[in-house]
Amino acid sequence: MTVWNGDATQVERQGGGPNGRSVALVTGASRGLGAAIARALAAQRLAVAVNYRVDADRAARVVDEIRRAGGIAEAFGADVTDDAAVADLVHRVQRRLGPVEVLVINATGPQPDLAVEDLTWQAQLEQLRYFVKSPTLLVQAVLPQMMARRSGRIVHIGSDIVAQAPPRTSAYVAAKSAQLGLARTWAQELGPYNITVNVVAPGWIPVERHAKVADEARDAYVTGIPIGRFGRPADVAAAVSFLASEAADFITGACLTVNGGYTPKLR
Repeated sequence: MTVWNGDATQVERQGGGPNGRSVALVTGASRGLGAAIARALAAQRLAVAVNYRVDADRAARVVDEIRRAGGIAEAFGADVTDDAAVADLVHRVQRRLGPVEVLVINATGPQPDLAVEDLTWQAQLEQLRYFVKSPTLLVQAVLPQMMARRSGRIVHIGSDIVAQAPPRTSAYVAAKSAQLGLARTWAQELGPYNITVNVVAPGWIPVERHAKVADEARDAYVTGIPIGRFGRPADVAAAVSFLASEAADFITGACLTVNGGYTPKLR
């Protein structure tokens, strides 16, 4: 694992991966926030496992970018909501790169826009599959090695939507709230093993999947950001990099909001 000393200088500690580097697994890392997080962790001299579900070409491009910059990365396809696939993913990462010391739980799926009268249990289950089932599978898969080493970093990518609770998002809000609860509880359980568990909760950070959002909606959102601009994937990646570093050794069970101070305007 690396050490953050406040001026972006990193000091490498011997790890179990290639060239003594610690290994980070980032789920949903073929694009968007996950890709930015993968690149940032590689820049901090971690060997990065870039997970993807279907887009192998995008994942390969992220790996190529990291390697051209002098980093170490490999792409690993897997559906991180499937029990057997998660076990196989972690086994492959450990075999090819080494034991996972940093786990970034980022993979997500479609976010339904549903009024309460149209909400179904299936819609809620789909969100819970991504934000409760998948984190549980991933953490259980990496825990034996982390507990044996008495060292590890687990970072969930949450959302500030838990605090904002906008209309028509109840399935997503409920699942993200549950994810936050998991992280806080696991922080209590895993602290004695020197394994930290934290959440980075971004606001709306425009990425590829937001390409079709109307300009009017974008403009309206920005009016609620005191800093006066949208966040960038690099802003989220910097927060994850900090929580994955030695400087965050005494931070666990925390939720770090990355949204420029966003507060929705009253209607």
